[in-house]
Amino acid sequence: MSVVLRAQLLLCLVSLSARTGLTRYIEENDAADGLYSLFTSAQKRDSEDFIFRRPLRCLDMLATEGSFTFVASRPQLACAAFIIAEPSEVISLELSDVSIDCSAGDFIKVFDGWVLKGEKFPSSYDHPPLPHERYTDYCSSSAETLVSRSSQNVAMIFFRIHSPDSSFSLTVKKLHNPLPCNIMSQSPEGSFTMVIPHQRRNCSFSIIYPVEIRLTDLSLGEAKINEIRPLKQMWSGCSGSGDYVELLGGNGVDTSKMFPVADLCFSSSGLAQMKIGCDNSVVRLVSSGNYINRVTFQYRLLEQHELPKTRENSLDNFCTVE
Repeated sequence: MSVVLRAQLLLCLVSLSARTGLTRYIEENDAADGLYSLFTSAQKRDSEDFIFRRPLRCLDMLATEGSFTFVASRPQLACAAFIIAEPSEVISLELSDVSIDCSAGDFIKVFDGWVLKGEKFPSSYDHPPLPHERYTDYCSSSAETLVSRSSQNVAMIFFRIHSPDSSFSLTVKKLHNPLPCNIMSQSPEGSFTMVIPHQRRNCSFSIIYPVEIRLTDLSLGEAKINEIRPLKQMWSGCSGSGDYVELLGGNGVDTSKMFPVADLCFSSSGLAQMKIGCDNSVVRLVSSGNYINRVTFQYRLLEQHELPKTRENSLDNFCTVE
């Protein structure tokens, strides 16, 4: 599907210099197109045929719990594994039986979230730790076993190994999250409720598909909100209120770099729905911390005839709103 988010992971080993770190490499390159195939095929395969133990590939997508072992048959200088859980889960990752040479430039790093085309999900604006605090480096740890826990339903590891027969094991566990915040949806269709109880934070629900979003319930502070307002009319009013919901669209995963297409923050009559023909569609709940804020919504994949027509030199070439 041409309009679905094309994850930008360039894993071309020829262009890597010996001094280029994989962290910087993944974050700065923007010419690859490999993750989407994993998101559709590997995830489906894991879901249909549960495998508790299997080898870990250099570029991999993990959607199930289990133990995954990587053994290098040759130098692997640019590898990444993306892990995704259900919206109401967080991920526990354990690195064990690690046999790599950190002094020779090998490394294994865990990231709290995803990094795609230099963009982070969740956005740095929506994630409390500083960007560098979201990385856990095995080579900087004195423990033989490294355990890391994500803040949301996605996490990733990336690693570089020079010597054949070097190896490590990764154990993936999923834990219940009573208050999910910053979610990457595995499905193009479904429904969800985000709740922020008296916390000053922002939560996003990211759908890596062009979808129609229908809000079914929205409660901000003491008021009941039930009208959607296009951005063109009164964007500044909502952003200044401290408690609001915004709908975003774009071709990346960083919500701070996406196009705000509508906001909701005032009482009126009549619920509404909106079609967002973007590679990535997001419902983002912004909370001042003074109230219990809640938004419930449904979403479905747009049919081919509902997708926007390409227009050159315009944001509409990947995103439109109805």
